[in-house]
Amino acid sequence: MTSNARTVGFQAGERNIFFHILTACNLSCRHCYINTGQHGTTTLARETMEKWLELFANPNKKTNVIFLGGEPTMHPDLAHGISRAKELGMAVTVDSNGYLFNDLLEKTSPELLDYLSFSLDGPDAMVNDPIRGKGVFDICTANMRRAVKMQYNVSVIYTVSSLNIGHLHRMIPLLTEIGVNRFFIQVIGLRGNSAQEPAGGQGWQVSPEQWLDIVPRIATQAAEAGIHVTFPKVFLDKNEVFECAGIVTENFFIFPNGRVYRCPLCEDHPIHALEIKDDKLVHRTGLTEDNFFQLNIAEGCIMNKLLQPDTISYDNKGEPNHRISCCLLKQEILPG
Repeated sequence: MTSNARTVGFQAGERNIFFHILTACNLSCRHCYINTGQHGTTTLARETMEKWLELFANPNKKTNVIFLGGEPTMHPDLAHGISRAKELGMAVTVDSNGYLFNDLLEKTSPELLDYLSFSLDGPDAMVNDPIRGKGVFDICTANMRRAVKMQYNVSVIYTVSSLNIGHLHRMIPLLTEIGVNRFFIQVIGLRGNSAQEPAGGQGWQVSPEQWLDIVPRIATQAAEAGIHVTFPKVFLDKNEVFECAGIVTENFFIFPNGRVYRCPLCEDHPIHALEIKDDKLVHRTGLTEDNFFQLNIAEGCIMNKLLQPDTISYDNKGEPNHRISCCLLKQEILPG
């Protein structure tokens, strides 16, 4: 089967705000990227949440805000944040582990919340729960069904690793049965817990051959089943030009200690380009991630080369076997 995925080019004038409103979570997922030493342990006050949303509001640009944690539904004022973001003209998504604390479904509505995205890393408890925690699969899927019944737009994020790539195809009948209409297949990053804890002999990451053989093919099958699928480009085609989102787009990864990153690969390091001080967004001086984005290397993404060099292999001439795309470059396959 041939994939008919199209690469979604970076859109000028579009802003994506990845807003971590707290770092606390009820789970301890083995691959969690939150690093409290770098991201803090603060839960933002309601007033602070509002002020920080206003910093990134721009009526002249399409702005997407994604509320994250930790587990964002643990924040008692998340529903208020959703409402305020919508008032500011933003499209709103919440990424949840599925527990849906503080009666979120009852406190907001499908008219205010554009997408409710659930993290699920296996088609059953035997695959998912060793990664995310005992009992998580049953609670997450039960709340997915409840959200679909209440007419929320439900999506699922599946983080592909060596522990679950062989089960990716089994997600299609599960998502179809529940009524999920969007599926995000994500590649695991070596950040936070996954940078520290081994996943076995192979490690967390899958080989380029595994990714290219399995992910586009399963994504095509999911689309044929009526699901809108998005997944990272990861490897550039032979003549494809590398672009860095840090240069050509506006993506902001906000943490409750005030750090604002432009590149998610940098989040384990104090090289953030921006920070929020006294409720104002300021550019940092010195050596920050912005200094690296300009570099042009044969391997593609400079941050991947600097921070995850083991992910790159070379031929006998010293040339990289694959060029790594910007981690924010996506491909999608529409239902049909």
